[in-house]
Amino acid sequence: MIIRPYGDTTGDGMVQLSFTLPIPHDKRAEGAALQLANRMGMDPAMLVHAKQMGDGYTFFVVYGKVTHLVDTDQVQVVERDFPLLSAKEVNAAVKRGLRRRLSVVGACIGTDAHTVGIDAILNLKGIAGEKGLESYPELAVTNMGAQVSVPDLVETARERKADAVLVSQVVTQRDAHLHNTRAMSAAFREALPAGKRPLLIVGGPRFDELMAADLGVDRIFSRGTTPREVASYLVHALVGGSK
Repeated sequence: MIIRPYGDTTGDGMVQLSFTLPIPHDKRAEGAALQLANRMGMDPAMLVHAKQMGDGYTFFVVYGKVTHLVDTDQVQVVERDFPLLSAKEVNAAVKRGLRRRLSVVGACIGTDAHTVGIDAILNLKGIAGEKGLESYPELAVTNMGAQVSVPDLVETARERKADAVLVSQVVTQRDAHLHNTRAMSAAFREALPAGKRPLLIVGGPRFDELMAADLGVDRIFSRGTTPREVASYLVHALVGGSK
């Protein structure tokens, strides 16, 4: 199906775009913003907001029409390929399939100090009305917190005999989340043989779920992921024998 953006009326091609330019706010800066929007295919482009952000930077919001079309049949996404289980079903599956507790180690690695994501998945309080993995009796959860080094993560995973390692990455400047993830997956490949490595899962709002193989991990979860989804995937991958 071919579609185009919607702004004021269906199919009018109107879009809104925000960006920052390294220039103080004045008439020239506004003209530069409109020139950039034009070169990006917005015609006509209208400046709807401009505000100086510190010394020598200006934030802009522009609104305009584009002629680009989207073919939804060509869109590639990662569909959920496992059933969404209840907490009771997850615990029963682990108990029946593993006959021991499933060990999960989670952390924010590198200099990333944003624990909101990993805490939402692991901590008892959870998120969006769902309790975290710590509430599952058949899961043994170790939350290492923020700014964990990759060697420490590997060592803890080894000590806890982790079945799965969950890594959250929020900081994305200069693709830090990608570099950190590749370093983490490489460290696990070096430290443990294929049959002994835990399931490697990363999550964060700026990850592309299609990049799992490129980053050397088993699964990527993006924004909006809930503890129940992660728990269901763990059962699918580790108890269902599809790891």
